[in-house]
Amino acid sequence: MAKVSVVDTTGKKVKDITLSDEIFGIEPNEFAVHEVVKNYLANQRQGTQSAKTRAEVRGGGKKPFRQKGTGRHRQGSSTDPSQIGGGIVFAPKPRSYRYSLNKKLKRLALKSVLSAKVADNELIVVDEFKFAEPKTKEMIKVLENIKADKKALIVMDEKDENVIKSAHNIPGVRTALVTTMNVYEIVNHYTLVLTEAAAKRIEEVYA
Repeated sequence: MAKVSVVDTTGKKVKDITLSDEIFGIEPNEFAVHEVVKNYLANQRQGTQSAKTRAEVRGGGKKPFRQKGTGRHRQGSSTDPSQIGGGIVFAPKPRSYRYSLNKKLKRLALKSVLSAKVADNELIVVDEFKFAEPKTKEMIKVLENIKADKKALIVMDEKDENVIKSAHNIPGVRTALVTTMNVYEIVNHYTLVLTEAAAKRIEEVYA
């Protein structure tokens, strides 16, 4: 069982907790992480790119210049891809890049990145976040206190608007819930900050 220190918002150690090896202590599977990150990025693509083929561009009714005597190659249509203003060969068309992965692979990838954060000392557990009102300055101070002032992902067990709004305008800092966190966000942030309640919830959900 991995033992992790729990700190308060001043950075002072409160206690130690043990995390489940089944979730936070497995051998990271790089293939699973790569596949899930690739899937996430593919699903974010809008797929709205479009260009016209030679059948769709305007023109093409009249032979652009005579067959012989010009010194140019013979050409029968102004819509040919070799002509200025002609169509595009294999023109891209709107399409969906979405595809799905099985739940077992997704779960393995999530456990892998959580375990990697523990192994690399990039996981910080905070007893709780308390903000009477949204204050960006207070959140910046808290992150400095707990040594998470680089790119950080804050994961909570329940939605707290004061915490979300306090972190919203800090570059490189994002917030998520246990039910909405994803592999890409965890990999993309240097530090993973969990509330103690979120750590327990993760063990309940993914056990």
